[in-house]
Amino acid sequence: MCDRHLPPLTRRSLLAAGPAGAVVVGATGSAEAAGSRTLTFSGRFTGVGTPDWHYLPFRMPRGVREVEVRLSHEKLDTGVGLSFNIIDLGILGPGGSFRGWSGGAREQFRISRSRATPGYLAGDLDPGTWRVVLGPFTVVPPGVEWTVTVTLRRGAPGRRFRPRPAPRAVRGTGPGWYRGDLHTHTVHSDGRWTQARLLAAARAAGLDFLASTEHNTSSAHLTWGRQATDDFLVIPGEEVTTRAGHCVAFGQPAGAWLDWRFRDDASLARVTGRVRRLGGVSIAAHPHVPTSGSTWSYGYDEVDAVEVWNGPWTLDDEATLATWHAQLVAAPASGTWLPAVGSSDTHHEGQPVGTPHTVVRAETLSVGAVVAAVRAGRAWLAETSDVDLALTATAGDRTASCGDALGAGPAEPVDVRLEVTGVPGCLAQLVGPLGPLAGAVADGSGAATLSATVAPALAPFVRAEVRRLDGEPVLDPLRGVPGLAMVALTNPVWLGRPPGISPSGPSPAAG
Repeated sequence: MCDRHLPPLTRRSLLAAGPAGAVVVGATGSAEAAGSRTLTFSGRFTGVGTPDWHYLPFRMPRGVREVEVRLSHEKLDTGVGLSFNIIDLGILGPGGSFRGWSGGAREQFRISRSRATPGYLAGDLDPGTWRVVLGPFTVVPPGVEWTVTVTLRRGAPGRRFRPRPAPRAVRGTGPGWYRGDLHTHTVHSDGRWTQARLLAAARAAGLDFLASTEHNTSSAHLTWGRQATDDFLVIPGEEVTTRAGHCVAFGQPAGAWLDWRFRDDASLARVTGRVRRLGGVSIAAHPHVPTSGSTWSYGYDEVDAVEVWNGPWTLDDEATLATWHAQLVAAPASGTWLPAVGSSDTHHEGQPVGTPHTVVRAETLSVGAVVAAVRAGRAWLAETSDVDLALTATAGDRTASCGDALGAGPAEPVDVRLEVTGVPGCLAQLVGPLGPLAGAVADGSGAATLSATVAPALAPFVRAEVRRLDGEPVLDPLRGVPGLAMVALTNPVWLGRPPGISPSGPSPAAG
């Protein structure tokens, strides 16, 4: 998909999508040259109603060393970070095998046995029926004409591509709090970061890990091992970018591809169920972002967590926070709750890596341990690595933190304490189901400590927020603090019995 962070509208460029019709002329001919053959397809998407995906089949003969695909069409650029008549592009091999996807980010690609355009998979060009995939996304009347050329070049096949995925664990690590960005993009989808530059930026931001979550492709997984270092964890993932919302999945094996061609909850359940079986976790991404295809239109029963904070804090994050808090309030009755995460969704240097990020309490710095921590809610969210905090609940000799359940009796007094540093002039609050329980403004050094004593019967959970008091509020100023930008946010600590984690299922083993 296109970069959703172009100003001046929002950090996520506004897209408008409707049903897109197609009148397809089909393959209009072929041209032969020395050692190559070119097929041409043409058609028109009218914006009148047709399936989301359109397929152009062609026959791959034996002896082809490279396939090149070019898409030509006129985009309607408004000049304000908003474009229409976007056509996504990808390709499937024999039997529907995935061979690459670039969405609206590219209009041409090449694949050979040795190499491929980022977003696409190098490998043998097996004979059989291949299909170019077109996704008419933001087509508006009167529509747009398009042409696709497929060039097949013969020759020696070349050396076989050797995948180099990143290690799945950092050796010598043990229990602790680890910082990571769970939603990032490079040139393997619609980002401008190279893998090397993204990794350097993540390290400079004070992070310990990142999840590589390209739109609808697994190609980046296969080359991260060329950049990974011994002391930094890169987790393979994918942003499953459907027409009805985006689902970030990570922790699955490198090279595992997740199909995005659906709009219904049942298909989402099949995808997230597969992710879980593969040892990963699925997250509803930027649920309230006001852009076509990006707003979450599914239910929340089949995901493992929700991205409450995506990029710099804005109105849609505030809406997601309100929805998430309401789910927490209902959790004792429903028996389930969704942990929160925060991610930068970075595409380029203008979107700082790690702003925000998720700090997890994990048994080791490994893929399995990070997945388990996210699924359990043993995490809090920070704007930058300058922020540090500790949220604890204590009753007698028992202590619990983010994502934990203390197990106190309904009327048993529980001491809840928040210590935060690195937030000068910010307001820290302990928040219960009905609102703030305590608050304090950090001193000049950036430190604040506050506490409250509550019983589980009155407050089944307590969480923490730290908000900036300077600058412009992101909501009506008359509403005060709830509209100010977030600096840190925690998952809840449950004072009594835990309501459970949604959806149910065994957590993967660490490692």
